[in-house]
Amino acid sequence: MKDKRILYVSSEVIPYLPETEISSMSFEAPRMINNQGGQIRIFMPRFGNINERRHQLHEVIRLSGMNLVINDLDMPLIIKVASVPKERMQVYFIDNEDYFKRKATFTDEDGNLFEDNDERAIFFAKGVIETVKKLNWSPDIIHVHGWLASLLPLYLRNYYGNEPLFSNSKIVTSIYNKGFDDMLDTEMQMKVLFDGLEDDVVEHLKNPTYSNIMKTAIDNSDALIKGSEEIPEELENYLKEKDMPVLEYKSKEEFAQAYQDFYLTEVLNEKE
Repeated sequence: MKDKRILYVSSEVIPYLPETEISSMSFEAPRMINNQGGQIRIFMPRFGNINERRHQLHEVIRLSGMNLVINDLDMPLIIKVASVPKERMQVYFIDNEDYFKRKATFTDEDGNLFEDNDERAIFFAKGVIETVKKLNWSPDIIHVHGWLASLLPLYLRNYYGNEPLFSNSKIVTSIYNKGFDDMLDTEMQMKVLFDGLEDDVVEHLKNPTYSNIMKTAIDNSDALIKGSEEIPEELENYLKEKDMPVLEYKSKEEFAQAYQDFYLTEVLNEKE
């Protein structure tokens, strides 16, 4: 993987949030590529329960200051960065006072999904892409982890479809069992359509359940990885209908070589 550029976009990354399948693999995969001589960038939201002082986050002024339009509202984009302890890796944080200041990730103290999770997902997707554009960094592969990050394939393929920086980028989405039981705002489809996307590419968002949001990511990806040993049956069946490379589940102890081979041969179509 030497000199390959891989952009990791995740809703959760250790050590900034508790260890889960998503946060663990969102750390282990880039660390593996970094150690192999690849170039990596990691992006995640700057949730309010991330301790900025302990993790030494600081704002990157040259990347901040842009406004993103979300459902006809201008929302300021703030970019922060931190170095992962004992690793030669940095993590970029997408921040906004309205969306990410609260001291929780996806739900309130009663376990109810935040009403604006759909807008937070739109903001995160746009924020990552706009920041990578400012960095002028063209990734070979974009690997997406977690449902809050899962609108990135949709926006990259449609809203930013003519952006030359990403013209050769391949999108890999990991599908996990960890989702949510309810659904996001029923106006989610209209908020995405406000950005000028075609009706047919956001059809699943008419009913924004976890599975339907992930189906939207699947439709706009080039390859898929099963991030959990078991994924929802609805998504398992949906994957079977798709004519694209799928890597079966690999544990944290066995994933390294499998991911490398998958990236090179199935995603980038390079011969071993």
